[in-house]
Amino acid sequence: MAIPDFQSLMRPLIEAHADGKEHQNRDLVQQLADQFGLTEEERREMLPSGRAKLFDNRVGWAKSHVVQAGLLESPRRAVSTITERGRQVLADNHERVDLGVLRQFEEYREFRNRRKEATGETDSDDDANDDAPPEEMLENAYQRVRRQIEADLLRQVMDNPPDFMERVVVDLVVRMGYGGSRKDAGEALGKSGDEGIDGIIKEDPLGLDIIYLQAKRWEGSVGRPEIQKFAGALQGQRARKGIFITTSNFTAEALEYVSRIDSKIILVDGTRLARLMFDHGIGVATASTYEVKRIDSDYFAEA
Repeated sequence: MAIPDFQSLMRPLIEAHADGKEHQNRDLVQQLADQFGLTEEERREMLPSGRAKLFDNRVGWAKSHVVQAGLLESPRRAVSTITERGRQVLADNHERVDLGVLRQFEEYREFRNRRKEATGETDSDDDANDDAPPEEMLENAYQRVRRQIEADLLRQVMDNPPDFMERVVVDLVVRMGYGGSRKDAGEALGKSGDEGIDGIIKEDPLGLDIIYLQAKRWEGSVGRPEIQKFAGALQGQRARKGIFITTSNFTAEALEYVSRIDSKIILVDGTRLARLMFDHGIGVATASTYEVKRIDSDYFAEA
């Protein structure tokens, strides 16, 4: 099943404390994951930033809200227990405990009002933020912006003259740590003269090994014949490593072919090319930087 949103986790989280015992965060995450039948892949799914697991983050956010409403309490760090108010909410037979239920408690309303005063949010902003934890909303917004920029990057490459692709490849491989200096990589690209090979770059700054390149600024899909031609050129040079870069994509036959041959050929389609350009700062400039911080619980635990 899909990973539940943080509000859907609230009642199960309170129910997990119904035995009156103390529960550690890591045990609660495991128990709820089992209860919702999450697969191992779903349990490992990360936030877009890759800094935290998506399900763990949602459990933590659900716990934060129910604690603010007085349904759970934390006697010490990473440990929680149920309160009498929490037992009463369960006894009231609410099929679902969500932010609407929590708003009946004055402490929770005060918490929301304090947050609005601190952040300058309006009531409509506050309602919009009920859909997902703010950290998740921020990361999803970042991913939407990133996807748009990556699409624009690819469009810019296609709109420029054909030899502009060569410049992109040189800048990219050097920024990724290949090719030695930019001068070395620039001189190597397009100088091979071998059929099916556009250039030769160093795999490392000392040139202990080399990688052969093929770059195609295409609209249509690159099929198996083009990849076979490239593989044949590698064999002619007794080479075993190559990178084939295109602004379009590869057919299923091309992908299947490279998985079966001895030569190591990396296929970089337009989507991956744009992603690499974004990650390594090729054709993009930083517009804004936001530093997201969290409370350091260890600092306050020492008080």
